[in-house]
Amino acid sequence: MKRYRPHIFVVIALAIVLAGGWHNSLRHALADLRFTWQSRQASGDIVVIAIDASSIDRIGVWPWPRLLHAELLRQLQKADVQDIALDVDFSTPSDAASDRNFAEALQSAGGSVVLPSFQQPRTDRTTLHVNRPLPQFAEHSWPALVNVEVGPDGLVRRYPFGEKLDGKFVPAMAAVLAGQYDEKRTPFLIDFSIRTAGIPKVSFADVLRGDPATLQKLQGKKVVGGGTALELGDRFSVPNGAIVSGPVLQTLAAESLLQNRALQWTSQIVTLTGLALLALLMLFSWRRLSAGKRVALLAATSVALETGALALQAAFPLILDTSLFQIAIIVYIAAIALDEIDIRDLLGRVAESRFQRVAMSLGDGLICTDSNYLITVWNPGATAIFGYLPQEMIGRPFDEICARDADTPAFSVRDAAALAAGTVIEFDARRSDGEVFPVEASFSGWQGTDGFQFGAILRDISVRKREAERIRYLAEHDTLTGLINRNTLHAKLEAKIAKAGADGRKVALLVIGIDGFQQVNDMLGHASGDLVLRAISERLMEVMPATGLIARLSGDEFAIAVPANAIGQNVSRFAGQIGAGFDEPLLVGTRHLRVRVSIGAAVFPSDGRTAAELLGNSHMALSRAKATRRGGHVLFEDSIRRELETRLTLEAELALAAERNEFELFYQPQIQLADGSLIGAEALIRWRHPERGLVSPGEFMPVVNTSPISERIAEWVLETACAKAAAWERAGQKLRIGVNLSPSQLQSGDLASSVAQALARTGLSPTSLELEVTEDILLHDEQSALNTFLKIQALGVRLVFDDFGTGFASLSYLKKFPLDGLKIDRSFVLGLLVNPDDAAIVSSTIGLSKQLGLSVIAEGIEDRATADFLIRMGCEEGQGYFFGRPMPASEFEAKFLTAPAAAEVA
Repeated sequence: MKRYRPHIFVVIALAIVLAGGWHNSLRHALADLRFTWQSRQASGDIVVIAIDASSIDRIGVWPWPRLLHAELLRQLQKADVQDIALDVDFSTPSDAASDRNFAEALQSAGGSVVLPSFQQPRTDRTTLHVNRPLPQFAEHSWPALVNVEVGPDGLVRRYPFGEKLDGKFVPAMAAVLAGQYDEKRTPFLIDFSIRTAGIPKVSFADVLRGDPATLQKLQGKKVVGGGTALELGDRFSVPNGAIVSGPVLQTLAAESLLQNRALQWTSQIVTLTGLALLALLMLFSWRRLSAGKRVALLAATSVALETGALALQAAFPLILDTSLFQIAIIVYIAAIALDEIDIRDLLGRVAESRFQRVAMSLGDGLICTDSNYLITVWNPGATAIFGYLPQEMIGRPFDEICARDADTPAFSVRDAAALAAGTVIEFDARRSDGEVFPVEASFSGWQGTDGFQFGAILRDISVRKREAERIRYLAEHDTLTGLINRNTLHAKLEAKIAKAGADGRKVALLVIGIDGFQQVNDMLGHASGDLVLRAISERLMEVMPATGLIARLSGDEFAIAVPANAIGQNVSRFAGQIGAGFDEPLLVGTRHLRVRVSIGAAVFPSDGRTAAELLGNSHMALSRAKATRRGGHVLFEDSIRRELETRLTLEAELALAAERNEFELFYQPQIQLADGSLIGAEALIRWRHPERGLVSPGEFMPVVNTSPISERIAEWVLETACAKAAAWERAGQKLRIGVNLSPSQLQSGDLASSVAQALARTGLSPTSLELEVTEDILLHDEQSALNTFLKIQALGVRLVFDDFGTGFASLSYLKKFPLDGLKIDRSFVLGLLVNPDDAAIVSSTIGLSKQLGLSVIAEGIEDRATADFLIRMGCEEGQGYFFGRPMPASEFEAKFLTAPAAAEVA
C-alpha cells in the first residue's frame, strides 16, 4: 500500500479536480498562452468596413438612415467586391423611403449581401426572440447568424457553423464568408494567434464618399461592415485580455476557416493515454531514482508536453489539453515532497515555532510550567507585569510570584490545577519590587511529550480595579461635594430602616433646602454657586452624628438620615441646630455670604415605612417650610398630605371645569363718583360647580395661578371679557372693561400678542380694555414686564396698578412702569372714616396720582358716606358693594345698561 500511495494520491486529486471542473481554467490559460507565443497574419481577403468614431463624427449620430447603407452597397458594387456581410440590425422598419431605397440596392447587388439574424431574450427573460431582416430585405440577401457563445469566464472562444432558428438551419456569418456552412459540423475554437492588427480596415465614411484609394483596397475582397466605435457597444472579450468589436470577431472566425485553423480539442482518449503513460513512468522510476531526479524528470516531462502541444497547435488545427497532465505532475511533485519529509516532526516544529511567536507577541503575560509547577516559559508580557527577566524565573516554582500574607493564605497554582480548563481566577501577585497587585489568570492544562503541563495567561487588572472603583464611586456619590447621591441614600436608608424596624427604633430623615440659591447663581455665577454648595456640605457634616448619612439630592437640596437615638429622640431640636449652624456666614472664596436653609423632616415608622415614603413626606414638609416660614423647619404631619391631596383634587376638578365650560364672568360696575354714571366694569371669574354651586374665587384662584391651566383660563377670561364688551359697544354702550392679569400670562412672553389677537377677534376698541396688574406679577422679571407693557400701551390699551399700597415697592413701580392709573386697595378704603392713618394714605395716594397724571379708582366703597368722603379728597372713580356686587352679565345688563337703571344710579 505504501508503494502505491503517491499514485493513489494523484488519482484522488485528479478525481476531485475533474468533479469540480477546476481544470477548465488551466486548460484555457495554457491554450491562450500558446496563442500568445504564436503569431499568424490575416489573409487580407476579408476587409472590415468600420462604423468608427470618425464616421460618426462626419455622418452624424447613430443610427443612420438606411439610404446611407444603400449608398454603401452601390459604392461596394463599384469596387467589385466578392461578398458583402453587414453586421447591422435590419429587423425593424425605418422610414418607407429609406427602406425602399435599401431594398433596391440589395436587389441591384444580386444576392451578394449577407444580412444578420440573431436571438435575444424577450422582456419576460424566459424565452428568446429571433430578429431577422425585414422580408423586403431578406428576399434579396443571404441570412447569417451573428450570435456567439460567451464562456463562463466571460470570454468568447467557440464559434458555431450555424444554428436552427424556428426549425430551419441558418449558417453563421463567418461560415457564409468562408463558404463552409455544413450543418453537421460542430462549433470550433477561433484561432486567436491570428493578429487583429493585420486585418484590413477602412472607414464607412470613406467608402460612402467613394474615395478611390479606399475602393481600390476593396477590389476583389470580401467585406464585413459593422460598428467598431466604442459608443456603439458591440464588443466582446477574447483571450489574452483583448476586447474586439463584433465585425472583427466575425472576421477572425472567417479567417480561422479560410486558413484551415478551425481549432478542436484533442479527444479524451489522448488525455487518458498520456496520464497512463505518466503513471507508468512514475511507477517505474519511484524507487529506482532519487527524489531530485524524479522531480527533474517530471519537470522535463512538463516542458516536453507544452513544447509538443505548441508544435501540434502550430501545425494542425488541434489543441492538446495538457491541463490534467500538468496537475498530475504538480501532485506527483507534492507527493515526492511529502514522501521525503517527516510530517510529524515538521508539524511539531511548526507548532512549536508558532507557539513561540504567539507567546512572545502576547501583550498579556504567559507562564507555562511542567508537571511539578516549575516555570518553563516566561514571555515578555510576564516580564512587563512582574519585572522579572526570563532567565530569573525559568526553573523556579510558579508560586513565587504569588503574594504571601501572614493573615491571608497565598494563592497556589495547585489550587488552579484542580479547576476546569479555561477557568479565570483573580488573586494577589507580587512584583519584583515587592508591590502587591491584583492579577487575573486563565489556567489550562495539556498532556505534553514530557508529561502533563500547565499554562496561564495573566493580566494586570490593577488599573481596571481602580477604574471600577472610580466608576462605582461616581455612581454612588455627588462629584461636586463628595457626598452620597440620592440613589445611594435610598439604598442605605432602606438598610437603616430594616435594622431599626428589627430593633424597634426610629430613623429621622431631614431634607434641607437652600433659600434663594438661584439668586446666588444669578448674582455671583455658577462657579461661586458650586463653592456655596461645598461650603454648605462641610457645615452640615459638622453637625451630623457619626451614625448618620448626609447626601446631596439635587441642585440645592441635601438630606440627612440619622437614627433618632443619636439625636436624643428630638428631631425638632436637631433641625433647629442645623438651621442655627447657618447663622454664621459662609466663606465663599474671598467673600462671606449669609445663607438660610429650610428643613422638612419625617420619622420612621410614624411618617413612612419605606425610604421612598420618608423622602416624599420630608419633601412635602420642606415645601410647607419654604411656603410658610423660610429659614425654619417643619415636621411632617398628615395634614400636610391632606392639604396636598386637596390641592391635587382641586387641580383635577379645575381642569375638568375648563373642559366643561363651568367658568363664567361676573361684572362689577365702576362708577364716576361725581355724578354716579357708569364708566366701566371689572370682569371677575366665578366657578359654577355642578354640585357645590357658585365657588368663591378665593377658594380656587390661588390654585389656578400656580397650576398648568393658569394661562389657559387667563386667556379665556381675556377673550370672554373682550367679546362681551365688544357686544355692548356695538349696542351703543361703550364701557371700559377691566381684566386682571395672571403671572402665567406675563411669564409666557407673548402677552402683547395675545391681547392684540383678542382685540382683533372680538372687534373691541383698544381704549375700552383696561388690564390690571399686581405687584407679584412684576417681581419675576422687571425688564421683561416693562418691554411687554410698552407693547401693550402701544396698542392703545390701558394699564392699571391693582391693590396699590399693599406691596413694599409700589412707589418705585409707579416710576418704572408705563401705567395709566391705579386702584386703591379696599383695605384702606374700608377704614377710611374711622382710621386717620388710612385716610392719610388714601389722600396721599390720590394727590400723588394726580401729580403723576394717573387716574385713581377706589375699591371697597360700601356706603354713601365713604363715597362722599372720597369725592372731597378728589377721587374721581370708585367701585364697591354700594354701587353693585359682581353679577352675571345678564343681570349687569338689566341693571346698568338700560336708561331707567342709569338714571337710578345717578
